[in-house]
Amino acid sequence: MSAIETEDLRKRYGDLQALKGVSLEVDEGEFFGLLGPNGAGKTTFINILVGLVKKSGGEARVFGYDVEDDYREARDAIGLAPQEFNVDRFFPIREVLVHKAGYHGVPKDVAEERADEALRTVGIYDKRDTRFHWLSGGMKRRFMLARAMVTDPDLLILDEPTAGVDVQLRHDLWEIITRMNEEGTTVLLTTHYIEEAERLCDRVGILDEGEVVEVSSPDELMSRGTDTVRVTLAGEIDAVPSALNGKVNGGADADGYEARVEDGELVVETRNAGATLAEVMRALDDAGHDVVDVEMSRTSLEEIFVEVTRDHGDVTRAPEGDA
Repeated sequence: MSAIETEDLRKRYGDLQALKGVSLEVDEGEFFGLLGPNGAGKTTFINILVGLVKKSGGEARVFGYDVEDDYREARDAIGLAPQEFNVDRFFPIREVLVHKAGYHGVPKDVAEERADEALRTVGIYDKRDTRFHWLSGGMKRRFMLARAMVTDPDLLILDEPTAGVDVQLRHDLWEIITRMNEEGTTVLLTTHYIEEAERLCDRVGILDEGEVVEVSSPDELMSRGTDTVRVTLAGEIDAVPSALNGKVNGGADADGYEARVEDGELVVETRNAGATLAEVMRALDDAGHDVVDVEMSRTSLEEIFVEVTRDHGDVTRAPEGDA
């Protein structure tokens, strides 16, 4: 069963078409990242799933439950940590969690146990009698995750959960979320930290201007980029060694590589740095060249993301007849 399934999902706010027919499927147990620039429609998509926004058209289901026709079943399956702090600031945070669980039909004694467990999991149990607005910024982020967890959801939706937090807290939250996913919770994550998606997600969907422009694994996306190998030889060179000239096979966009000299170093671009490096090293050694140093770098997911959204923007904004 799919955890999330949307078909031709649309949302219009007056003249603004926020979602333009989004069809997306997230598998049960998957860690799925939803990426996109500001205004792409990510929060609108989430708000439709949790019932905060009414769709203009299309279908949206959570574990098979229609988000409007079967609202309670769909909503009870979801734990949401929104980007904005929407918490009653006048109650102690433990009480807020108990009330939250109660809204979902959890008996009070069970709700109290879950509240304590959630606060311990995120590391702020000692602040259980503190009001939300007295917490530090990092503790507030921890609490938002605890509130999403307290109903023991099958689907955890995290909208920019580590925005503005320090590096240590970010890694702490990653560890908690990863553990929940490993225990069977489906996770939908939106983030502007591309390294977060690269590290955590099984697949990512790129949303741009209300449309899904790509769904793939981080590795598959990065494989579209070009790896770069920089080889420093004994003594500067001003031309590609002849040992390599006959071995360039179709360029970096095929299975071969392209070589050039840059700042006295040999620079090789390829789709497969590992295999290409072995071939380049053999050719240089056979020709008697001494290699002093080798550096390899891969295209990052961030670079692919920028390229995909830029290309999509160019197409959608092109004059009629040029797209």
